[in-house]
Amino acid sequence: MTQSHQPKQHRKFIAIILAAALAITGVSSGPAQAGEDFGKVVAGLAVLGILGAALHDHNTRDRRHDTVTRPHRPHPTPRPRPLPHRFGRYDLPAHCMKFAPNYRNGKSLVALGCLRRNYDHVGSLPQSCKVTFWNGHNNRTAYKPRCLNKHGYRMVNR
Repeated sequence: MTQSHQPKQHRKFIAIILAAALAITGVSSGPAQAGEDFGKVVAGLAVLGILGAALHDHNTRDRRHDTVTRPHRPHPTPRPRPLPHRFGRYDLPAHCMKFAPNYRNGKSLVALGCLRRNYDHVGSLPQSCKVTFWNGHNNRTAYKPRCLNKHGYRMVNR
């Protein structure tokens, strides 16, 4: 069994008492008067006894049973990362591209009705790409494919 190199607690206590006793005896080396000196010695010993008892209690207290309570901190909920720029394109169904002969002498447009049936996010399409034209019977609404392409949308065959 190995011995620790630290001094034991009761040895520290005895050393403190001896140091205090030597300090008191050096101070009270004047002429002796029976009444005053006895009261001072008793008061000094009482103070030293109280200090010694407090130090002893502090040093011998069992700290193994002290509990430490910390609040529960839940892990932050993971948030989805945005797609990289090359994948951030929006795919529109290519079969919604229709030829409109009455729009500017025949241009291809993306039909709004077809998009409503086949694309869930029609409301998020850019309004600047939306056109309304007369087809001979009523007004039709569609989107310009080149404008949609500039805004990051692409036509794909599914």
